[in-house]
Amino acid sequence: MRLSSVSQEPTKPAGYLSNFDSSVFDHSQKPICRNFVSCGVLPNPLCFNGLGGRSHFSKRKVLCLSTAGSASARIGRALNLFNRAIRIHCEKVPLGFASIQAGSLESNGVSRDGNGVLEDEGIHISAVQDDAPKTVLILMSDTGGGHRASAEAIKAAFSQEFGEKYQIVNRSYIFCFFCRFHKLVTRCYAPSDEVAHRAIKAGLRFSQIKIFGLPVRPSFVKPVRPKDELRDELGMNVELPAVLLIGGGEGMGPIEATARALDKALYNAKLGEPMGQLLIVCGRNKRLTDKLLSIDWKVPVKVKGFVTKMEECMGACDCIISKAGPGTIAEAMIRGLPIILNDYIAGQEAGNVPFVVDNGCGKFSKVPKEIANIVRQWFGPKRDELEAMSRNCLRMARPDAVFKIVRDMDELLTQRSFAHNHYCPA
Repeated sequence: MRLSSVSQEPTKPAGYLSNFDSSVFDHSQKPICRNFVSCGVLPNPLCFNGLGGRSHFSKRKVLCLSTAGSASARIGRALNLFNRAIRIHCEKVPLGFASIQAGSLESNGVSRDGNGVLEDEGIHISAVQDDAPKTVLILMSDTGGGHRASAEAIKAAFSQEFGEKYQIVNRSYIFCFFCRFHKLVTRCYAPSDEVAHRAIKAGLRFSQIKIFGLPVRPSFVKPVRPKDELRDELGMNVELPAVLLIGGGEGMGPIEATARALDKALYNAKLGEPMGQLLIVCGRNKRLTDKLLSIDWKVPVKVKGFVTKMEECMGACDCIISKAGPGTIAEAMIRGLPIILNDYIAGQEAGNVPFVVDNGCGKFSKVPKEIANIVRQWFGPKRDELEAMSRNCLRMARPDAVFKIVRDMDELLTQRSFAHNHYCPA
């Protein structure tokens, strides 16, 4: 991997820690620690590598805000430890803590004399060629498939849009970023107007926010293959309407109970034939996969474990049953699949339920029998409702969100003033 050469003063880890002043928040400014509807791009700042131009000296900048009180002191110590951890792992101060005037000087606690930062002229950065690969550092929490999916979507879009111009550096960091919105970020990407409004309430300015939608894998943007072709490839019945039942990467939730209810509801006892079929994705839950494979179903049922081509599974079906994960919702809308939400994570996914229901893109129920009845109606007398919801999903979809995000990042990087002020090797 080719990385930009960086010449730094020889300093031991203990020396890194001594270079930092105590960093604390003003006690009148309460930190934002709420879980709202999931933001499109992870809120942590991105570090870009690949500054072009002649040799120069860069400035180390550290947030340094004054306060009083024991509670604020504890917050200050926590933030200071966070900065130190970043310093040790990244060998540089994290991007976005200074030189970006977000909001008024008073509101974000930055003083007028020196912008509230501690500056050090001691680090020399060698010249980097304009054609050198640039490095993108994505800080994320690898908990749940949605976090990883958004990061991988951005990685794939960078590769598709810019080829080898950017490199993705994968590293593990043992720390927790405790705020969803930070007033000093260069850019905050919001998946919807509602999230953007919450960001503004948290202290961000309009100029910092871009509403592009949630980033999903570029494979979802490609033209959809014919449904019968996908069904044949997956071993499904080509003629029968299909419902996709998923439980996330770990195969969680009432999958078996819902599948049994659907098996009963989609079987026409009078005619002795099925009126629909199921495609079940169990993720990494091998016990669930084996259990469902052992059941003698009345209707055609295909059981899959962990799949990497979810776009094909969605393309083969007419509707989807899932918990209210933002990534799955965004992907289903791109494919025009009406959504039945059967659960949500309190706090961070709660707002996704009214988003789907109020926009006419699906329904919500936690009861397997009710869910099965909705699907039976959609595949029978309420077929028009299913088609109308499919159109609403396509109307709400933002398939190009990930490309808009990476293009905006590239535009920020190519601005000379931005690159000179925010150089941060990964």
